[in-house]
Amino acid sequence: MVKTISKIGNSQGIIFDSALLQLARLKVGDEVNVEVHAGGTITIVPLMPPVIEAANAAETAKRLIGKNSELFRRLS
Repeated sequence: MVKTISKIGNSQGIIFDSALLQLARLKVGDEVNVEVHAGGTITIVPLMPPVIEAANAAETAKRLIGKNSELFRRLS
């Protein structure tokens, strides 16, 4: 796919159309890692969101349930 570098405000950039974003499974606001390699090759790799460990998730859930126990009782 051929893209042209365009002026965007005081910067330059490449516009990613929606089809390209869908193919790359990206959306506006996603973080990516950009690397420049020898010879000028540029790679753009999506950063995966951090995954919460099960123990941390359980601890956080218990804390939230304890903090909002009255609300949960009324909702049940």
